[in-house]
Amino acid sequence: MARRRPGSVRGLEALGRERLSRHFFMRDFLYSEIGNFHGVPNIPDDPDLALAAGRALAQTLLEPLVETFGPIAVRSAYRSPAVNALGNERGYNCASNEANCAGHIWDRRDAEGRMGACACIVVPWFADRYEQGRDWLDLAWWLHDHLEYHGIEFFPIRAAFNLTWRERPERTIRSWIGPRRKILGRGDAPGEPEERRRVRYADFPPSRGIRYPA
Repeated sequence: MARRRPGSVRGLEALGRERLSRHFFMRDFLYSEIGNFHGVPNIPDDPDLALAAGRALAQTLLEPLVETFGPIAVRSAYRSPAVNALGNERGYNCASNEANCAGHIWDRRDAEGRMGACACIVVPWFADRYEQGRDWLDLAWWLHDHLEYHGIEFFPIRAAFNLTWRERPERTIRSWIGPRRKILGRGDAPGEPEERRRVRYADFPPSRGIRYPA
């Protein structure tokens, strides 16, 4: 039976308790400065689609990060259509709703009918090194070589990045750090050969190296 949009505190609590992966629950992705400041609820209209997309994002992309680098910080994740539209209207660095379907708006499919979800992530382990002068591309190429992502977009503060999972992924990389915006376009080969990419992140922790008790 399809879930309806939560119409009570109890319903929202139940949605937040939904487990998406080993380390993540839906509640981890519902916080919104825009929603809090302007009093706009950041609640999915289609909880089932939001949960399905969120589980794919958490299990496919976020778990490998945690199991490699330790805890990660979620800066911005799910946005309701109302919250995202307000953010776009007010100039809060939110793309249009049409552009954010299957991105930050988890409970709407994109124009091609694809399900997807996006979260803006900071990896503290790498952020410390970035703030000491390390090249953000070291992390970008690690992500490219280890994750089945749809899109990655880097930002200057703490090397935060939007990480998007989507059906039929395009595997693109963009950045707002420095003058170069497009790093990897849809269908493009990486601009650096694999051997050089691996040298960039040779000192990173082992991929998914964290071991859990049986």
